[in-house]
Formats: sequence, C-alpha cells, structure tokens
Amino acid sequence: MDDTHEFVEKLHDTQKKDDKNRQKHDEPANEKLPTKQHGTNK
Repeated sequence: MDDTHEFVEKLHDTQKKDDKNRQKHDEPANEKLPTKQHGTNK
C-alpha cells in the first residue's frame, strides 16, 4: 500500500507543476490547435 500512496503523491506533485507551467505560458486555446493548418492556408 505504501507504493500506491507514494505514486499518488508524485502524481499530484506532477499535476501541480503542470498547472503552474500552463499558467506561466498562458496562451489562448486557439493557439494550441493543430499546427498542420499553416501549410494548407496559403
């Protein structure tokens, strides 16, 4: 059971870091859309 607890602790830590990174970058959702469009919109 200890392993499961450690896993969850690490998971939560990782999720917090991910959230912080997302807030730092703070880019609008539409900029995250597929990049393939650049080639086809000419």
